[in-house]
Amino acid sequence: MFGVLALQGAFAKHVEALRGCGVEAMEVRTEAQLDSVDALVIPGGESTTMSKLLVSQGLTEPLRTRLDAGMPVLGTCAGMILLASEIIDARSEQFSFDRIDLAVQRNGYGRQIASFETDLDIEGLDAPFRAVFIRAPKVDRVGPDVEVLATVEGVPVLCRSGQTMVASFHPELTNDTRLHGLFIETVVRA
Repeated sequence: MFGVLALQGAFAKHVEALRGCGVEAMEVRTEAQLDSVDALVIPGGESTTMSKLLVSQGLTEPLRTRLDAGMPVLGTCAGMILLASEIIDARSEQFSFDRIDLAVQRNGYGRQIASFETDLDIEGLDAPFRAVFIRAPKVDRVGPDVEVLATVEGVPVLCRSGQTMVASFHPELTNDTRLHGLFIETVVRA
């Protein structure tokens, strides 16, 4: 069973995309629901707010425990920030789960007005993927064990390391489920 952290962001679209790939998926808001899933998607949203919601819902330590035990995870936009080892411009109430050796900058491509779409060549996909960037994090440093699967102007926007995959963009905002499928095939079933 796949879970999508359902505290903020377009979590319903991620559930729909996973189901479109032929897997069972559910929204996760409680520790009991988290305990019932085998893999998790952490969606976009506002990373500081998501940090606060994780704390207020009592999910921070249960999620950290599951991630440390190797639960496969896909983090998109704010999810990338929450999974990175370093948040360059973190606010005091913000934290990360340190699941992938990346340094990221919140809103690295600019504010809402600087949002954009572009076609990405993604390793493992046979045709370009239309990516939607909204107040996206920008990768500043990539660790030696991190595989870069796609870039924009030389900057990594899709990375994978072990059981963790992260994207600067919002794959759920298109009708293309191939990125969710890539997560299922190369991270979860690896």
